[in-house]
Amino acid sequence: MINKPQANEYPDYASAYVSKVDTTNVLELLADLKDSTSKLFSSLTEEQASQPYAPGKWTLKETLGHIIDTERVFAYRALVFSRNNVAQPGFDQDIFINNTDFNSCTIADLANEYKAVREATLFLYRSFSEEQLLRPGSASGYPLTVRAVVYLTAGHELHHLAVLKGYGY
Repeated sequence: MINKPQANEYPDYASAYVSKVDTTNVLELLADLKDSTSKLFSSLTEEQASQPYAPGKWTLKETLGHIIDTERVFAYRALVFSRNNVAQPGFDQDIFINNTDFNSCTIADLANEYKAVREATLFLYRSFSEEQLLRPGSASGYPLTVRAVVYLTAGHELHHLAVLKGYGY
């Protein structure tokens, strides 16, 4: 079990993500999301997945690709912080989205990639000792602990799922 991070373990803007995690078993939540998120995206047709969820927004394929990219970045940060290497650069989601073509992928492939990335993330997060979970680092100059990154991983996904739910997905 990974206790919820204290407010001083992450930047103010991240509280929106951390607050979405309303369980003390964040690893179980991440495992449950692996199945439900994969099922959600796998249920889409190629036509649905290739459309923006709202005018001017990302396609559903791009949204899932963004979730995958962000999870990889968060997992890397957690790994680096857990090994006592503290400073990491920022992550610009727009640069990532603008320099890939998730829309050329099938939604089935993206859903499978998501599941594979999540499984790897879970192995990493489960490997952390209590001491490692409390180790600090920084990203974009903001303080973070390993356990805060674990909660951000779940909260970020929950955020995007809530947005999609608001548009009927």
